[in-house]
Amino acid sequence: MAEAAEIPAEDSCSRLGATTAALRQTMVERQLRTFDVTDLPLLRRFLAVPRELFLPNDLAPLAYSDLPLTLKSEHGRPLRQLLPPLVLARLLQEAEIRESDRVLLIGGGAFYSAALIAPLAREVVALESDARLAATAQSYLGALGLSGLRVEQGPLPAGVPAAAPFDLIVIEGAVEANLGALEAQLTGDGRLLAIAKPDADAGWAVTRFERSGGQPAGTRALFDASAPVLEGFAKAPAFAF
Repeated sequence: MAEAAEIPAEDSCSRLGATTAALRQTMVERQLRTFDVTDLPLLRRFLAVPRELFLPNDLAPLAYSDLPLTLKSEHGRPLRQLLPPLVLARLLQEAEIRESDRVLLIGGGAFYSAALIAPLAREVVALESDARLAATAQSYLGALGLSGLRVEQGPLPAGVPAAAPFDLIVIEGAVEANLGALEAQLTGDGRLLAIAKPDADAGWAVTRFERSGGQPAGTRALFDASAPVLEGFAKAPAFAF
């Protein structure tokens, strides 16, 4: 019986790359496009960036599923819930990223989102409070050689005032309160997007907070979405008698 031919390492890598490219194509066609994501430059970025590079080994097989994925600490404690690709794509489309934009991304874990939008904006700053996640994001993004992109570590609600102002701030999670410091870091006509409740009786939705002439200019709920409230953005408990 003839021996089975051994696949050369470079062929194996090539086939793996082709497989993940096919999975990305399926994700774009069956998830993103069916969720009204039509921005062609953004779709090209989702086709180009391997999401599995930004996930631990146990989550990599789920890279192109439509599920939220949870990043955990080395002790197994949940740290960040990553938005499903279709929610992230629609959120970034609603952000209307321009080539002249300076963007602040908040709470994105390993910052797959930063790799997606770096070529679409002038500058991207990614803020993560967890030191290990920030270091991981720095190594992943550095390996891709993207320009105009850096990672900062610090409290999420504080933003990065030394790098302000930003044309766009994207919070990759839910917020209930404590947006004041971030809104102060927007340009006079900047915008902030997060998952929020636009009013007390509303459900959770990706929400756009706008400014005009340096003043608040309205809040718009864009589409329904949910995620855990990020640390530092929870509403203070009401006083009970």
